[in-house]
Amino acid sequence: MGIDSYINAILFGVIAGTLARLITLRSDYRQYPTYLHGRIIHLSLGFIAASLGALAIPALLELEFTAVTFLTIAATQFRDVRNMERNTLTELDQYELVSRGSTYIEGIAVSFEGRNYLVMFTAFLTTLAYVTWGWFPSLVVGVLSIVAALSFMSGSTLKDIVEIEESEISFDGAGLYVDNIYIMNIGLEERQEEIAKYGIGFILKPKNLNVIPTISNLGQRQAILHDVSVTLGIFKDSGTPALTPLIKRDLDDGRLGVFILPLIRDVELAKKVIGSVPVLENAIRMPKEAKFIKGGKK
Repeated sequence: MGIDSYINAILFGVIAGTLARLITLRSDYRQYPTYLHGRIIHLSLGFIAASLGALAIPALLELEFTAVTFLTIAATQFRDVRNMERNTLTELDQYELVSRGSTYIEGIAVSFEGRNYLVMFTAFLTTLAYVTWGWFPSLVVGVLSIVAALSFMSGSTLKDIVEIEESEISFDGAGLYVDNIYIMNIGLEERQEEIAKYGIGFILKPKNLNVIPTISNLGQRQAILHDVSVTLGIFKDSGTPALTPLIKRDLDDGRLGVFILPLIRDVELAKKVIGSVPVLENAIRMPKEAKFIKGGKK
């Protein structure tokens, strides 16, 4: 059986894989990936990943086992995608008024690498279904694979793990507080007036013990400040450190006090933005799952 007999199966796999990458590639409020050139780069890489996944089945069926070794080359290339995203975002981050932070950048880089693998598996399964059962089952498998890829895109957000409440900001002398949580020292009266006019405070209450170390992570906190500042704007320019939004924690109960200076002073919208911040994989901690806490042996 020649390779020509697999043309339709390969085409189905490539189309399904490329569609999966197209659907999972979105320029969101962070404007990343950039439109148009950034998207062209990632769509091209998605097409290559889909082609590799689709070609693997004919190679295996024709006992061309050496041809399958190109998958290892693909893995190397996708790791390079991760490095490319990390390096690019790290360079750009130093020009942000409120930076993303290295934890957020690493999460974005990992997701771009992982989605190429999802594309490859989508193409692989679609081609396998076509060769085994025909075009209609292949179509069904392709759709299900794309749905599965989309489900892997949607991770947890802050609203799933914390309760978000607006809180009054106040000064005790030069000390700025959100509720009873100390934020920073503001000595200039002019800056205090600006903060009183533009500042908004929120309290994030963890829903369980596992959440406390997660939201305490400095990278997770920086992600909150970055997303809020990008979405709602920020009353700040370079050289004004007193107008920097900050998050501090209550050492007694793990609550977070969030201080922001948005240009759009919409409290409900700010709550939605904070609630939609992704929970970074590198920040997730599960202390309650430790065996010695659950009563087992370590």
